[in-house]
Amino acid sequence: MKMTAFAAVSSIALFSASSVLANPEAEVLHWWTSGGEAKSVAVLQQEFADNGGTWTDMPVAGGGGDAAMTALRARVLAGNAPTAVQLKGPAIQEWYEEGVLADISSVAEAEGWADVLPASIADHMKCDGTWCAAPVNVHRVDWIWANTDVLEANDIEMPTSWDEFNAAAEKLMAAGVIPLAHGGQAWQDATVFEAVALGILGADGFRKAFVELDEATLTSDEMIAVFDQMRTMRGFVDPNFSGRDWNLATAMVMNGEAAFQIMGDWAKGEFMAAGKVPGEDFLCASTPGDGFLYNVDSFAMFDVDGEDKKAGQDLLAKLIVGESFQEVFNLNKGSIPARTDVSLDAFDSCALLSSADMQASSDNGSLLPSYAHGMALRGAQSGAITDVVTAHFNSDMSSAEAVAQLAQAVANSY
Repeated sequence: MKMTAFAAVSSIALFSASSVLANPEAEVLHWWTSGGEAKSVAVLQQEFADNGGTWTDMPVAGGGGDAAMTALRARVLAGNAPTAVQLKGPAIQEWYEEGVLADISSVAEAEGWADVLPASIADHMKCDGTWCAAPVNVHRVDWIWANTDVLEANDIEMPTSWDEFNAAAEKLMAAGVIPLAHGGQAWQDATVFEAVALGILGADGFRKAFVELDEATLTSDEMIAVFDQMRTMRGFVDPNFSGRDWNLATAMVMNGEAAFQIMGDWAKGEFMAAGKVPGEDFLCASTPGDGFLYNVDSFAMFDVDGEDKKAGQDLLAKLIVGESFQEVFNLNKGSIPARTDVSLDAFDSCALLSSADMQASSDNGSLLPSYAHGMALRGAQSGAITDVVTAHFNSDMSSAEAVAQLAQAVANSY
């Protein structure tokens, strides 16, 4: 049941007595601008309005969020930070260290976040023990999406190894079908790269390489094999891939122009927004190999002046982690709830697979933060890796040279 504006203000009083008479306001900076994403953020806007809040939307296009971060830095330097910002992983800590984040522990404690969030995800939301961000969801990154009709027409099964993927791609090329829909943007290159790396290195190797930055793993023969597979993948994309947005690549799979896309499950949000049915119109499976790469969207609250804005932060934080929003938002977005107590009865088969795999990976130690999506490393280190990945993907650089550059780039990033 929707809360009235009066009830919302009363609940806010639990968090901040000084905010009782404030009218909640929030200027929200985010990069959710594609079809499925825009529909998802609209859910939060509506719930915020239903609870007496005034929302000012500040969308900045660009799937990787780089443009949004540039806009954020300009606002913070000007002393005019937004109320709430889509941030995640180590970036939250980086902004906290600059002294510009607000403490929302009063909301988190009143709402019992520690009891309903997985510990690994909760840790990303804390800054020196205080809560500074609110998690929205859990995205799986290492997915492969496919057009059902295209696979059936070419007698192809969903690949369970990279050799099977390569064989399927060769068959598709011979039939005049683009095997892999891809957008030539650095973060998309990195998304494919880390999925390939997880499959070839395994969970332990991935952790050593992209969480611990272990030099021996970064320079190993297995890492050369990762770049070898990336070179093979480069031959499976169409000539017009450069600069293409990820959702346009998803549309290529949707309309049968391409067979596969390797992308996080925000791609599923695009399929669903277009009325497509999983298992009928499109297929989902983890990319070859064991493990689960997660990307958690979250909103960090910035230090702002004015009781209305502070009340807006309290209300926004409460709604973001609330059961209602966690269910409705993730149904639209393609992800699964960050809360562990939200019913999945209304979710589709891909989401149920994601939830089961996340639990299994958590149990066996293969639940890993995505490096490509800002969960595993700070910006300098992840940027250094991605620069090498993109340079290799878009040139004739050998795999051995790429591995040498990778180790050097990481060493120089500190």
